Amino acid sequence: MWRRLCYVGFGISILCLAASAFALSSSSDKARGKRDSASTTTVRRAEPVEPVEAFGPHDLSAQSSRPSTIIVIDAGHGGFDRGGIPGQRVAEKTMTLDVAQRLRAVLMARGYRVVMTRDSDVFVPLPNRIALANSYRDAVFVCIHFNSATRRGANGIETYFYNRDSLPLASAIHYYVAGGAPSPNRGVRRRGYYVLRKARVPAVLVECGFLTNPSDAEYAQLGSYRQQLAEEIARGIRSRGSVVSTPSSTRLAANSAAVPLQPFIDQTRIRDPDLSRSKHSSKRSSKSKSSKSRKKTSLASNDSEPEKAKSSKKKGTKQHSRSSDNENGDSNRKQKSASNTTED
Repeated sequence: MWRRLCYVGFGISILCLAASAFALSSSSDKARGKRDSASTTTVRRAEPVEPVEAFGPHDLSAQSSRPSTIIVIDAGHGGFDRGGIPGQRVAEKTMTLDVAQRLRAVLMARGYRVVMTRDSDVFVPLPNRIALANSYRDAVFVCIHFNSATRRGANGIETYFYNRDSLPLASAIHYYVAGGAPSPNRGVRRRGYYVLRKARVPAVLVECGFLTNPSDAEYAQLGSYRQQLAEEIARGIRSRGSVVSTPSSTRLAANSAAVPLQPFIDQTRIRDPDLSRSKHSSKRSSKSKSSKSRKKTSLASNDSEPEKAKSSKKKGTKQHSRSSDNENGDSNRKQKSASNTTED
């Protein structure tokens, strides 16, 4: 009996030890699992995470609204170069500088970086102006001018370009400037002006009206109109990326932000009769003046010839006089043909 009780007690103790060992192992496994999960959680938190504030919608909108394009504004003429034609009442250099300064203020308020070829009444050579524009990789070159002509009735707005990649910029600027101006729309024109031909960036030249026309000149002298010109040019610069090619019969919606690609007149080989020749052919005018002075001196020398020389000339034969008359007539005809060629 005693032995049986010993065996039973020994078996019970073994069962208790096994149960306690199982309980300890399960608790240790649970603890190990908790430590593993804690360690993995710690590793995940240690991974670098970009802060949400750095890419928030406010910052993104601020960065996207900040233009990266540099606008180089060229106020035409300046210094001793008054611009226009001789006897012109309103100085072109004054009007162009005022519009350019107003345009700079409008663009800077929009966040653009603006560079001026001149900011005062000084003369800047054309190569220096275009070299400044070409020194910036991402730039737009806008020349501000006012037109002039010997015909007082000539008036209206013109926009010039030369390179094909400048046509969208010319279309957008002309679309807004001509649309808001009271003078007629003379269209977009392609012409090889030096500052347009030598530009390696999109470049346009805006003619903001004829200062030789009484109506255009009256508007140009109003500060409110010059401010309007600056704002319309700025709208064109901002909208140059919205130019679309549409058929002439298709009309855009009134609330559409798109700008139609403007048709243009190619004047690279044709001269506009309304444009003043003094602005483009100063060398020819100087040549004509020198030829006139030479004619005057020759006449004066003929008048101062001695009487003996004149009398000896009168004693010549009729045949000689006829031949001399024919030679003079031929020379006169040659001079007239040469002068006509120079004027054309």
